Amino acid sequence: MDAGCGQREKRHNSILARHWQKAAAAAIWIALAGGFFGYAAITGSTPAATLQALVDLLRSPIGPLIYILIYTLRPLAFFSAVVVSLAGGAIWGPLWGTLFVVVGSNMSATLAYGFGRVFGRGILPDNAANGGIVGRYAERLRTNAFAAVLVMRLIYLPYDLVNYLAGFLRVPYRPFLLGSILGALPGTLVFVLAGASLNLDDILAGRFSVSAVNPWSLALSATLFAGGIAIARVLRRSEQAS
Repeated sequence: MDAGCGQREKRHNSILARHWQKAAAAAIWIALAGGFFGYAAITGSTPAATLQALVDLLRSPIGPLIYILIYTLRPLAFFSAVVVSLAGGAIWGPLWGTLFVVVGSNMSATLAYGFGRVFGRGILPDNAANGGIVGRYAERLRTNAFAAVLVMRLIYLPYDLVNYLAGFLRVPYRPFLLGSILGALPGTLVFVLAGASLNLDDILAGRFSVSAVNPWSLALSATLFAGGIAIARVLRRSEQAS
């Protein structure tokens, strides 16, 4: 009797470990969709007007806190960091946008790192730490977390996978965070500048045209992106040769 209960509890815990993030993502998306469409229905607003109201809220004094909270919870909802970073640049511009994206992205990295320590076996892809380029970095993460995380960010390995892997392997938090901040900064600048090149108000108002894009910000973003890709290729070749 006790053995049967123990087996059922073990199976229950295993299912929870494998599927908790899917349940959390579903809950977050339902809440977001419910809030969006609920606001639109109550106010009689169009989707574009509802998005404009959200942008206005984010530009309010409490907006950065809301944005950072959204960015922090992003990995639980399987939502792209690129989209959130672009939005940060579009709403606040290159300076404040970069600051809020750096804070938010590293809060999300910390959250994913923490969940990786607790639920890593349930959220990492099968054999993630045993094969391919990620596998080669697993031992380096254990022995030299800062350098390993720095390079993994610079070669554009999936952002959340690196966070979960570092937590799962229980690498020290401080070198993980420092390597993440420095390694992700070039990519952060690329997407913030790309977002800052867009005139969000014109786009939401349906006035999108060439004049709604800042060519200098977009050109700088493209230059940094090309430079980052070149560096990533050099590092990948170096890793394959080692």
